[in-house]
Amino acid sequence: MAAVADKARFYLEQAVPQLREFEAKGIFNPDEIRSLVRKRTDYEHLVLSPGNKSHDWLNYVAWERSLEALRAKRCRRLDIRASSKYIGEGRVFGILERSVNRHPGSLELWKEYLSYATKMRATKRYRKVMTKALRMHPANSELWILAGQRSANSGDMRTARGFFMRGSRFCTRDAALWLAYAKCEMEWLERMEARKGKKGGTEKAIQEQAEHDDDEIKFGFDDSDDDIDENGRLVMPNPDAASSKKVFDDETASKLKNNPALDGAIPLAIFDIAKKQTFFSVGVAEQFFNMFATFTRISTQTRIIQHVLDSMNDLYPLDVCTSFCYIQQPLIGLDVNMPGYPKALKETLGRIKSSLATTTNVKVLSTKLKSWLEALLSSEDLDSGIRTVLEHTIKTLPPL
Repeated sequence: MAAVADKARFYLEQAVPQLREFEAKGIFNPDEIRSLVRKRTDYEHLVLSPGNKSHDWLNYVAWERSLEALRAKRCRRLDIRASSKYIGEGRVFGILERSVNRHPGSLELWKEYLSYATKMRATKRYRKVMTKALRMHPANSELWILAGQRSANSGDMRTARGFFMRGSRFCTRDAALWLAYAKCEMEWLERMEARKGKKGGTEKAIQEQAEHDDDEIKFGFDDSDDDIDENGRLVMPNPDAASSKKVFDDETASKLKNNPALDGAIPLAIFDIAKKQTFFSVGVAEQFFNMFATFTRISTQTRIIQHVLDSMNDLYPLDVCTSFCYIQQPLIGLDVNMPGYPKALKETLGRIKSSLATTTNVKVLSTKLKSWLEALLSSEDLDSGIRTVLEHTIKTLPPL
């Protein structure tokens, strides 16, 4: 325990200048300072003890953050402008750094570290922390998705694609990363489509697509050691470096290169490669279908959805999920007030009748249809005639 006390004293002494500032500027009174010193001492002994847990560090971080928030509030009330917030933020960063070094296997601590770096807009630190986290947890899809989405949201699609493509090498047990990658590309296509109406928007979109053409279609699922440094650690993706082996076959690669911008080829290619993975199932295909169905402002959405549905019909022709997607297809992207809605609804009702006669599980399909039709009925702008038809259809569904 002597070693623990010595280490605790070392870290506590680093906070002395801040405590003196609190007293000198009247931010906290002497009794409050003594109280927070005792609290900080207890936390230091707790996290430095041999049996400490990750939640002990999280509690310590939460307390330090609450202290910093109280300091900022009092400085505003007392109109103290000379008090630096960076000392308190630095302490929180220091505790988080120590915590992930002590518990590198704790995803909670890594995510808390990344969340705090994001809130403080510490971009450089965020990149370093994310690199360390991915080296420690290369098979965790959540971290790869977080890294890719952050880059995409900041407009850096090249780096985002690098994260998603590298992550796909390790995250092959579930479809989460693949769905997130396809969604990211759909969001990018949506932004590019929005630019088409602006002056020079189409040309810029095509140019951007061409700049990333070689970056989009390479995953590099080889067994080489190109991604390992001299210490045997994982090296983060370099989007400028071409992968040595393409996951896509020559036909798919040629199709991607020859297609114009905004044609939806990249999300479709991601789906086609996902079909070859061990995690792929009719449920995963339905997830892709539902995700693509939300992007109604993309001109190629119909072709993308049809491609997914064709694959489901080929692999799982009579499955409930295939039937349900087939039934929903005509109404995707249509508002109840659109002129084409009644015609599409008529086609949907015909598909309901044919699918109920051929599906492998009538009860499950009936349950799905009831929930979906009730959601359609919840629209306030629904025409009275259409409402009557939908209510009648629900009543005629097979009993659950």
